[in-house]
Amino acid sequence: MYDAWLQLTRGGLLLAGAPFLATAVLVFLLRPVARRFGLVDHPGLRKTHSAPTPLVGGAAITLAALATAGFVLPLTRDVVALGAASALMLVVGTIDDRYDINWRIRITAQAAAAVVLFTWGGVRVEWIGAPLGFPGHTLGALSLPFTVLATVGITNAINWADGVDGLAGTLCLAAFAMLIAAAIYAGNAPLADDLVLMAGCVMGFLAYNLRTPWRPRAAVFLGDGAEILGLWIAWASFRLTQTPGHPVTPVLAPFLIAPPVIDCLVLIVRRLRARRSPFFADRNHLHHHLLDAGFSSTAVVAILTGLTLAVGFAAANARRIHVPEPVFPVVYLAAAAAYFLVSQRRGDRLAPPPEAEPQVVVRSSASGPTRPDAVLASPARGEGSER
Repeated sequence: MYDAWLQLTRGGLLLAGAPFLATAVLVFLLRPVARRFGLVDHPGLRKTHSAPTPLVGGAAITLAALATAGFVLPLTRDVVALGAASALMLVVGTIDDRYDINWRIRITAQAAAAVVLFTWGGVRVEWIGAPLGFPGHTLGALSLPFTVLATVGITNAINWADGVDGLAGTLCLAAFAMLIAAAIYAGNAPLADDLVLMAGCVMGFLAYNLRTPWRPRAAVFLGDGAEILGLWIAWASFRLTQTPGHPVTPVLAPFLIAPPVIDCLVLIVRRLRARRSPFFADRNHLHHHLLDAGFSSTAVVAILTGLTLAVGFAAANARRIHVPEPVFPVVYLAAAAAYFLVSQRRGDRLAPPPEAEPQVVVRSSASGPTRPDAVLASPARGEGSER
């Protein structure tokens, strides 16, 4: 393991530095292009930003990864499949950022990307039996639907967390760091190299997206590029936990990105209980709770990133001291249930319903005819990247 750490340290400057620079340059170049073609997120009722912001972070990250991977990584089948799946989601995500397409189309694209990973890349979920008390049993015919479900779930969990400047990118960076450590611990150096490149891309984006003392708000947003980061985490988690030569127990994967995944699960349950679509837009996310409690955007990022690292570290150490695997899903579900009960007490904070027609205030004037003067509410788009 020491040799793997040493090798990664020596090559890390190239593996992370090249994609970092490529992403930073692409963000700089794509910002005026985004404004020219309308790829801009405007302030709204559910959003925390106050100025129109280009949605080019996802495009910059994906293009930088595709451009640099061919020079610094061996192009194995699973890596090429991930590149193809990422390109597919980039195209659909860019269209959605511009034209706000139906959420069902986005889910279909995510499922198609998962199928590409499964069939072309051989990256799939084959066994989860040990945590359920059935060691040695594979999923068999259920492997494909489970892989698609897990991929779509993680993808949307990251996308829904993209509601505060720097949050989704920092959560993903924390997840990549823990995945790198787990890969090295398991002796899976090729996966660690892939993850370092991904982390470099995310850091290049965060250079524009994190709030700093000299930049009070994000200069760019991920847009639907958050879904691509979710796809990368799903791909890495499957490779980490389903590789026979370097196995890591599957129970650890959900704990490496626990806050956004638990938030996603609880939101889906709450929306279904309220007879709404799982993709109904509202202000019931974990980051909304923290913002409404008075925390700043920077504090929210620090709290949730720290929580993500703490949960992942605790789970890894619990496994090291041989806590039985069936305990892990029980603890995870208990945490989700506890958060559900706490969030229920807060009540629903709803955005305008999707079917609502714009409400117009009509004001009369002594000097002219009655006319529409102000729009109070407008239809809300489905769940996705939000500010």
